[in-house]
Amino acid sequence: MKKGLLLLFALLCFAPAHSQVLISLIFGDKLNSPFLEFGLEGGINLSTISGLDTSGTEPGFNLGFYFDIRSHKNPSWMINTGVIVKSPMGAHGLPVYSLDDVNLDNTFANGSVNRELRYFNVPILIKYQFKNGIYFKTGPQFGLLAKAFDEFKQEYDKDDVIYKKNIRDQIRVIDAGVALGAGYHMNVGNGLNFTVQYYYGLVPVMKGDGPNVYNRSLYITAGIPIGRGKAAQKRAEKEAELNKIVLPSDEAPQLKK
Repeated sequence: MKKGLLLLFALLCFAPAHSQVLISLIFGDKLNSPFLEFGLEGGINLSTISGLDTSGTEPGFNLGFYFDIRSHKNPSWMINTGVIVKSPMGAHGLPVYSLDDVNLDNTFANGSVNRELRYFNVPILIKYQFKNGIYFKTGPQFGLLAKAFDEFKQEYDKDDVIYKKNIRDQIRVIDAGVALGAGYHMNVGNGLNFTVQYYYGLVPVMKGDGPNVYNRSLYITAGIPIGRGKAAQKRAEKEAELNKIVLPSDEAPQLKK
């Protein structure tokens, strides 16, 4: 079980996003148990960077997998963790700045800049679920930077002209903060769950001696357990096998000579 969990964790961390669904379908039923729920989770997130002059939030789509590890003493308490493999953050509508190129500066002089920061995010949250399916969760979240770029955009004759500038060397590799969320876990069907979660970054985003700015993001997601029904069926079949009545050898029918 532990080896399978570690293998799946490694595969999902490094596999492309479109491969995660297939990997999860293969391993899902091997991970679900009465005290462990594994599934896929995805949705939208609205992000900004505090302290920057922006015109609004940066929308994005997130995708990852989750584990709910229940307490054996009180199943209402659990650890909610996993990896949000696709998780763009950033800011929308930043002021245009010089690209140290006269042609580019002239092209985007009256345009806009959107900043996109892509992380692998790992929440490690304490979660409490009531009998009616409503739950609350909170705890730390850690991020590992994958990509960072500013997208310059200008419209000419109803066509968009876009230029992406790599700014990864200006962004801290590690991000960390606090997440707080609430949601509802359905007790019928596949056990869909719906969550609204807010992330409050505590580590400055930018390197250097400038003013400190921080990631902020609102997540609206839906999660679905993978292999939960199949795992339950296997457990039921195993219990049925164990409950079969086996006659002792001395009570077995004897053949007449």
